[in-house]
Amino acid sequence: MTSILRTLRESDPALLDVFAEVWGVKLDEGDNISQRVDAISRAMLDPTRAERVWDTLNAGEHAALQMLISVKSKMPEAKFERVFGAIRQMGAAAIQRQKPHRKPENTAEGLYYRGLIGRGFENADTGPRTIIYIPDDLVKILPAHKTSYDNLDDEPEIAYPTEGGAALDAMEDVTNVRQADTSIVDDLTTLLAYLQLFSPLLHNDSLDESDAAELAPFLLTQGEDRIAFMIGLAASADLIDVQGGRASPKRAEARRWLSANRADQVRMLAEAWRDSTAYVDLLHVPGLYPELEAGTMSQYSPAAARAAVFEIMNHALPANDWWSLEDFILLVHEDSADFQRPNGDFDSWYIRNEEGEYLSGLESWDAVEGALLEFYISAPMHWLGLLDLADDAARLTAYGRAFLGLSGWPSPQEQPDKIEVQADGTILISRKVSRIDRFQVARFTSWEANGKSYVYKLDPPGIERAAKQGINVGHIGAFITRALGEQALPPAVARLLENWKARPTITVSVERLLVLRTTSPETLDFILETPGIRRFMGARLGPMAVIVRGEDLRDLRDALGEHGIQAEIAGL
Repeated sequence: MTSILRTLRESDPALLDVFAEVWGVKLDEGDNISQRVDAISRAMLDPTRAERVWDTLNAGEHAALQMLISVKSKMPEAKFERVFGAIRQMGAAAIQRQKPHRKPENTAEGLYYRGLIGRGFENADTGPRTIIYIPDDLVKILPAHKTSYDNLDDEPEIAYPTEGGAALDAMEDVTNVRQADTSIVDDLTTLLAYLQLFSPLLHNDSLDESDAAELAPFLLTQGEDRIAFMIGLAASADLIDVQGGRASPKRAEARRWLSANRADQVRMLAEAWRDSTAYVDLLHVPGLYPELEAGTMSQYSPAAARAAVFEIMNHALPANDWWSLEDFILLVHEDSADFQRPNGDFDSWYIRNEEGEYLSGLESWDAVEGALLEFYISAPMHWLGLLDLADDAARLTAYGRAFLGLSGWPSPQEQPDKIEVQADGTILISRKVSRIDRFQVARFTSWEANGKSYVYKLDPPGIERAAKQGINVGHIGAFITRALGEQALPPAVARLLENWKARPTITVSVERLLVLRTTSPETLDFILETPGIRRFMGARLGPMAVIVRGEDLRDLRDALGEHGIQAEIAGL
C-alpha cells in the first residue's frame, strides 16, 4: 500500500504537530516540513514507541486496528465509517482548538489523529474510492498480539464487518416453490430465429411492442423484462449484431452456441451475464428509473456490482439448502452496503421511484440496492436456472453451485429427440431436439402456437421467406430428409417441394376495388374524355366498367351531375 513516510508527506502539515505530541517527538522551530516529516517517521518506526502508543488505545481502537490488519490493512472509507465513525477533517486552527487526538469523537478519529491510520485512494472495479489503511511498515511493528483487558466493562461491544460475510442459516420449510429450469436456452433459440427472419428495430435495447407481441406466443416464459434480458444476453455473448438499430444473429457465433449441448449453453449465457456491461440490471429493476448520464453514474460498472455480490454469495449461501432472501439482503447491507457504489458515494446518483422522487443517501439503500439484489435473484439468476425460488427464499441449483465456484459445471447426458414431420407438412419439435436444428426449421416454415412441442408448418409463405435468405427448396428437402432418417418424405411435402422447384415463383395480389359501371360504352368514353370526371378514374376494365380511384364518392357524384349524368352510389 504505502509507507509511514509517504503517508506523512501526503498529510496536512497541521497534523505534524499532533503526531509529534502523540509519538513524543521534539521538533525544532527552524525545521522545514521535510525535516519534521523525517523526524516523526523515525519515531513511528521505533517499536518501543509503537508499543507505548498501542497501550494508550481503548478496546474499540484495538479491535478496529486488528480488524484492518485481518483484511490486508485497508478498507473502503465508507465501510469503515459505518462501524467506527467518520473522521472530521480539520485545519490548524480547529485542531488547536478541539485537540481531536486527546478528545476524539469516535474510534476512527482516535486512530487517525494518532497517525495509526491514513486516508488514501485506489481504483476499484466500481471506480476510484477513498480507503482507510494502516501504513505497511507500521503494521510490522505494531504489537497487535497484545490485548488490553483494562476497563473492559466501560467499553461498548464492537461488532465490525468481516471479509466474506457469514453463512446464512438454512431454512427448513418454504412455500410456493418455483423450480428453476433452462427454458432460457429454448426461448433464446426462438428469439435468434425471429431476429434472423425479420431483423427488427430495437427500442431501448429491446424489441418494440409490436415485435414483442408477435414473438410472445412462441416463448415458454413471457414478459417484456425477460425479452430485454435475452437481448442483453445475446449482445453480451456476442450472438447478435446491431446495425442501424436492427438486430440480427452473428452467423458463426450464433451457430456455435446453437450447436452446443444444453449445459454448455447455460454456462455460456451465465458467464455472459456475469461479465456483461451491455446489460445494466439497474435499468430493469421494477420501480427504479436511473439517469445514467447524470451525477457520477458514468462510473457505474454493472459487472463489478455483480462480482461483489457473487463473492458474498460464494461464502454466505448454504450449498444445498433454502435460505432467506431477506436475510441475504440484510447481510449485504451490513457487510458490503457499497457493493455497487464507487467510493461508497450514496448521494451523487440520480434515481427516481414510481412517484418521481429521487432516491439518495444511505437511507434509500433498501429501495435501490435492496431492490437490485432481489432483482438479481428473482429474475436473471432464476431465469438462467441458477436458483430455485419460494416465498422469501431461494436455493442454489447444480448450475448455481457451479456458477459460484462451489462445484464443477454439470454435464448431464442428453438423449436428443428426432424431428416429426406429419403428412400435411406440419413439423413437430420437442425441447430435446438440438437447438441448431430447430433454428433451421424456423427459417423455412410458418410458426404456429406451441404447446408441448414447437409447431411449424412447411407452406408457401415459409418457403418464400427462406428464399429471401438464400435457402432454396433443395436445401429444405435435404434437411428434412436427413432429419427423417430412414423414413420416407411424406407425399404432400415431396409434391410441394417439387412444384416449387420445377417452376418459377408465381405471385398474385388480391385487393378490394370500387368499380363504376355505365349503361353504354359511349357514356364511359365521355367520362374518360372529360377532365373534371376523368381525375376520379383508374384503369378501364371493359367497354362499360372502370376502376374508381379514391374514396370521395360524394365529389364523384357531384362531378357526374354537373355533366348531366345521374349516379346511383351504394351507401350514399
